[in-house]
Amino acid sequence: MIYVKINSMKTYLKESETIELKKSTSELKEAVISIASILNKHKKGDVYFGMKDNGEVIGQDVTQNTIREVSRSIAEHIEPKIYPKVAKIETNKKSCLQVEFEGNNIPYFVYGRAYIRVGDENRQLSAKELESMFIKKNKDELRWDNKYSDKPISKVNSKVLREYIKRANLAKRIDYKFKDVTTTLKKLDLIKDRKLLKAGEVLFCNENPLEVQLAIFSGTDKGNFLDIKLLKGNLFDLLEQSELYVKEHINWRVEFKDFKRVEIPEIPIDALREALVNSLCHRDYWRGEGNQIAIFKDRVDIFNPGKFPEGLSPQDFIKGEEQSVLRNPLIAINLYLSKDIEKWGSGLKRIYDECKENNVKVEFKVLKSGFSTVFYRSKNAPENAPENAPENLLKQDSSELKIYLAIKRNTKITISKLSETLKLDERTIKRNIQKLKQKELLKRIGPDKGGWWEIKK
Repeated sequence: MIYVKINSMKTYLKESETIELKKSTSELKEAVISIASILNKHKKGDVYFGMKDNGEVIGQDVTQNTIREVSRSIAEHIEPKIYPKVAKIETNKKSCLQVEFEGNNIPYFVYGRAYIRVGDENRQLSAKELESMFIKKNKDELRWDNKYSDKPISKVNSKVLREYIKRANLAKRIDYKFKDVTTTLKKLDLIKDRKLLKAGEVLFCNENPLEVQLAIFSGTDKGNFLDIKLLKGNLFDLLEQSELYVKEHINWRVEFKDFKRVEIPEIPIDALREALVNSLCHRDYWRGEGNQIAIFKDRVDIFNPGKFPEGLSPQDFIKGEEQSVLRNPLIAINLYLSKDIEKWGSGLKRIYDECKENNVKVEFKVLKSGFSTVFYRSKNAPENAPENAPENLLKQDSSELKIYLAIKRNTKITISKLSETLKLDERTIKRNIQKLKQKELLKRIGPDKGGWWEIKK
């Protein structure tokens, strides 16, 4: 029995990215190619037999055998299988055949090849486009952060995990306390089948594949560097050390507000931290190279490996028109719980708005090798006095200057943390701190634990 669909449509259809018109089933092979092509682009569409490509209805002889032939040809030649609705319709008092189809299991192949709809034409997909489709289709399977780590749970830094839970408690995004490493990681979905996941490895293990390369260059290109170092460790430590490094090597100016001295950086610190978090969270961990922070005379460039979401641009997120696309959802969710990430999809907009408010130029670069956030530095900033350090320090041993700048940026920093951050032994740290005290540039307030440093003006 022939299924008949009555359609009183008086206007002509037009070919488009989701509609294909054929004069008769003599063009069945081309029609089947169009079906696969439309599926790969829009996941659903329609093919009509009995219409010219300009929309003129000429009619098609439709029998039970016609419907069976069309259905069989689609079933035999399109992979994966689809189950379209094939029906006889009446349009402008003439019989036509309509094929309604849909499917989400892309890419679809037809006669051994894959096509995609471009306008009203079918274009064969390139190998690169096919690879991209497969990656998108299998994104959960190909995700890095939910794979098993080769590190045992015992390698998790319990101190870092405990401090993380405290921050998440203060942010009111986690309502339970730290009990033990295994229990806590389970609650954070970082353990599966009693094994640590790679997201947990990066977040809470000191030994992991994550690394950040930092460098200071004397000019506006990479011709001559003044300092270079490589950081390794858990994500939170790298975030803290990277932020401190940039703070120490950008310029600051002083203003007086309400009779109080206020130090203002040439790059907004909230925007800087947001860029650093984004670079560590959204990077492609399958890639072997590390994140990079390059400080030039005229700019600070924060780079992470990994392509920007396909089909989108930074402007889409700055306008707030797109939802967040998470390459590493497990890492992102845990950074959100500790409030290191404020809100989904708002990172680029927050950076842009913060820089605009502070009259700082920022640029987001989508590169073939990855993504860069570039902050442009003040043209009139002093070049020979990092962070307005006292003149009697500029000509001294660099260790003394580095310690002074590190303490100035974080007055609660401990000697052990100074040692870890600056890669100096604790004896050297203590010796230089004593020199700073003798120069009346530094004073200790309170006990070793719970106290802080006072920078003398």
